[in-house]
Amino acid sequence: MRKHNENLDFYLRNRRMCFIILLLVFNTLVLSAQQPAEVYYLKLSGVIRDGQIDVEKYNGSQKKATNKRINPIKLYPNIEFQTFEGFGGAFNEIGGEALMVLPKDKQTEVAKNLFGLNYGAQLTFCRTAVGASDFGIDAYSYSEKADDYNMTAFSIKREETSVIPFIQHAFAQNPNLKLFASPWSPPAWMKYSGLMDQGEDFPEKNKLKDDPKIYKAYALYFSKYIKAYEDKGITIDRLIVQNETDANTPYPSNDMSVSQMSKFVKSYLRPKFNADKIDTEIWAGTFRVHGRIDALELAGNPENLALFDGIGIQYTSSKYIQDMNALYPHGNTMHTEGNCFNGKNTWEQASSRLKEVAQYFNYGIPNYCYWNMILNETTESGWDWAQNSLININRNTKAVTYNPDYGVFAFMSQYLVPGSKRIANYSKDDLISVKHDNKVYVLLQNNKDIPNSYECQIEEGEKQIVTLPAKSLAVIVLNI
Repeated sequence: MRKHNENLDFYLRNRRMCFIILLLVFNTLVLSAQQPAEVYYLKLSGVIRDGQIDVEKYNGSQKKATNKRINPIKLYPNIEFQTFEGFGGAFNEIGGEALMVLPKDKQTEVAKNLFGLNYGAQLTFCRTAVGASDFGIDAYSYSEKADDYNMTAFSIKREETSVIPFIQHAFAQNPNLKLFASPWSPPAWMKYSGLMDQGEDFPEKNKLKDDPKIYKAYALYFSKYIKAYEDKGITIDRLIVQNETDANTPYPSNDMSVSQMSKFVKSYLRPKFNADKIDTEIWAGTFRVHGRIDALELAGNPENLALFDGIGIQYTSSKYIQDMNALYPHGNTMHTEGNCFNGKNTWEQASSRLKEVAQYFNYGIPNYCYWNMILNETTESGWDWAQNSLININRNTKAVTYNPDYGVFAFMSQYLVPGSKRIANYSKDDLISVKHDNKVYVLLQNNKDIPNSYECQIEEGEKQIVTLPAKSLAVIVLNI
């Protein structure tokens, strides 16, 4: 009888346990099936005040579509590609000068809106120029004394009131910010033309001299630059040897062939960095496609390719990115500069940014770097070229204007965060699909004047209809 009772108790206990387990499994399945997709969006219009964007939540899950031909989006979280490394932008002298006219507290506020962690644009992977870029006030280098092969007069003093405090503000907001640098031109005396700019007038002379003494001096120039910035608390993570290697422009530029770049790095720059114990990575580029295909030329030459830690590209179509990846599979690549437009800073221009980012990210590039983060009230370079920026600062009134591009990147950076994994999708739209924190995020845009619906599905799971408001940049958030 006692044994019978023990068996009965054992049976009842196990039956209760099985029932509890089944109930938990059932509840989990029901709850996961009932969790609707969420849609958050930014209206592609209006004014951005004090760097704060208005992100609104839309009724994401619906039973009826707003459009007759519903757009399918099928997502495959188990098919992973590259990891996103971050959004960024470029520091420059004109922007630094404009920022410095503001009171200290306003400088900090602007920096927080650009670089703050979980705040504003959240830029984490930025660029600076070695000497003057086209958005220097005028052409300058750190070695203005002719034939100073030993760099006795080397100085970064000019940047101590503009570029350097601008960058220091960024590191104060995010000590882990990554920074890459590239020169637009070597010092004037190192070139055949004797000029940093006016390259379009003397294209055959807009080149670094092919001279061992010059190469050795130029390697020393880079070494001193890295150390001088380090003394200011600024780490240069990557050095890209030359901005736009095929450029001959009114502003600072230098036409550098792949063979000359490779020769310089192999015999002079890499040995100098090793001797001076500098661990800054040396990258090839920045390459674009403008009458030449330098990135493909380098990627197709294993001997030269091995000299570099990676390849930087800008203004490159997906066709050439695909070709570069075919020649350089599993290689290190990065995006170095976004479209600059014309200084009008319209919402129509900002509405093209998602497609631009997708052009690089969906073809394997792990980051996106905007161009000028800050410009002054003129929007112009030292060579009278008006361009867009995230922010404009009026030096006279001290007014800070947050442009539509700022709004778009402040929105995207909330969901396309460093560490996100790009995942496969089927869609006819320009979109970006990533996963992180056990969720899938789909960034897409509705450019129509009416709402537009999509049918979202993760692999063979439940289909959900979600709707994007008219004229909006949005993210669809789904649980995995």
